[in-house]
Amino acid sequence: MKSDIEISHATILKPVLEIARELGIAEEQVSLYGNYKAKIDLGVIDQSMRQDGKLVLVTAITPTSAGEGKTTVTVGLADALRKIGKKSVVALREPSLGPIFGMKGGAAGGGHAQVGPMEDINLHFTGDLHATAAANNLLAALVDNHIFQGNALNIDPRRIVWRRCLDMNDRQLRFIVSGLGGRVNGVPREDGFDITVASDIMAVLCLSSGIQDLKTRLSRMIVAYTYDGLPVTAGDLKAQGALTALLRDALKPNLVQTLEHTPAFVHGGPFANIAHGCNSLVATRMALALGDYAITEAGFGADLGAEKFINIKCRMSGLRPSAVVLVATVRALKHHGGVKKENLSQENLDALEKGLPNLQRHVENVTRVYGLPCVVAINRFHTDTEAELGFIADQCQQLGVKAALVDVWAKGGEGGTDLAREVVKLCESSGQFAFTYDPAQSIVDKIDAVVKRIYRGANVVVTVDAMKQAAQIAEMGLEQLPICMAKTQYSFSEDPKLLGAPQGFTVTVSSLRVSAGAGFIVALTGDIMTMPGLPKVPSAEKIDVDEQGNITGLF
Repeated sequence: MKSDIEISHATILKPVLEIARELGIAEEQVSLYGNYKAKIDLGVIDQSMRQDGKLVLVTAITPTSAGEGKTTVTVGLADALRKIGKKSVVALREPSLGPIFGMKGGAAGGGHAQVGPMEDINLHFTGDLHATAAANNLLAALVDNHIFQGNALNIDPRRIVWRRCLDMNDRQLRFIVSGLGGRVNGVPREDGFDITVASDIMAVLCLSSGIQDLKTRLSRMIVAYTYDGLPVTAGDLKAQGALTALLRDALKPNLVQTLEHTPAFVHGGPFANIAHGCNSLVATRMALALGDYAITEAGFGADLGAEKFINIKCRMSGLRPSAVVLVATVRALKHHGGVKKENLSQENLDALEKGLPNLQRHVENVTRVYGLPCVVAINRFHTDTEAELGFIADQCQQLGVKAALVDVWAKGGEGGTDLAREVVKLCESSGQFAFTYDPAQSIVDKIDAVVKRIYRGANVVVTVDAMKQAAQIAEMGLEQLPICMAKTQYSFSEDPKLLGAPQGFTVTVSSLRVSAGAGFIVALTGDIMTMPGLPKVPSAEKIDVDEQGNITGLF
């Protein structure tokens, strides 16, 4: 069986200028990064004569650590829609180097349903994540320099909340002491790093509608508090102009293509377990402006990425999905049924039945809480048996949703035409779109609504520190912002070992962070970390480059 990168290398891509021309984009609005990557001017959105494309959101059941192929299904669905005569465009997030060199590997889809050039997208791409890290770390440097140069803003070094960032899993940098070595080297203080995709600047980039909006949002970011407890912003440091300069080109969506030459905007990369988990707003709008169907995804399960897509991205932008695709796999349902990782390839209908409540809860959340039409995409793996696939399809029918078997990894768009036809039908149906909470509610009440309505938990415990932070956020007039839950992706609860569809559990909110620029409040739960660590055997150990410069081991 060929690997993802071998399949990618065997495919001849079209020049990206040709892809742009097919979308009606003028050549002067295309900034080339080689032959197969380009940035597209934001004016394309405003110049489009139509803005009424159908938005399709792809999400998933609670995943295993390897993921369930959500990006692969997203790409395959877009290709399949073209197979049945529909003009589709993909809008995806950019991969982070953290999981690429850590546990999951690449994030450009897989098999015959991926975007290319695969190795470029998975590695440095057009430099967006590097620009984000540079802007983040410039702001960190400005904060420390301001204190060193006399501290006119009266910043309390013990209350600096702006952390440095790095697009790599590195647990050693979670908590550090900086400024050592004498006065000339700065003011000693506790510091730390987040992974770039968890930074406020990444969230701001992905939720900005243009240059001026980007600059305004950057200026609102809170970096520290004074000795009197007042917030200090990037605007107070006069940093927003320089930050915008670093991010000017990064704000433009990246145009690439699938292996079947479907246009794909790959832009922005926030994680869904510690950030809002959606690609950039401008990329989504560009896909809607240029395609009849815009296919996008939200990270991890529908309790995380989809919830934030609805309550953060849709609330801020006015976007409304026409349909939702919920990706499920045999192996994930067996995992939730109690099967160990090494036994997931063995047929086990009893475990499938035990794991089914996880799928059922996600279906209910999509259809009853979010009020959206839904189809289950059963993403086929070569170890699945016909009995197992048939069992899931039958159970979906009993849940009142259609199921479509998807084999896009092996067959590309041809393996997703049944799903594509069902999506077209759903897009013509009417749902009753709804948010999960009212932004006017208190911070604790909004968290309570997510925990009880989406996770089906019984209680929320907010620590004393988090309650003090909530009171301070309210005093700043920011209590009306939506909530961005930072939670494990492996369970509805905060405990990654609590599988299936647990009930009666308690979620503890340990702290709150206000992302004033992005426009949401982050609630950290359980043992969630904003800087991941590498596993015992990192994927980096398998990656190499041969004498001809070809990369191997990237999957």
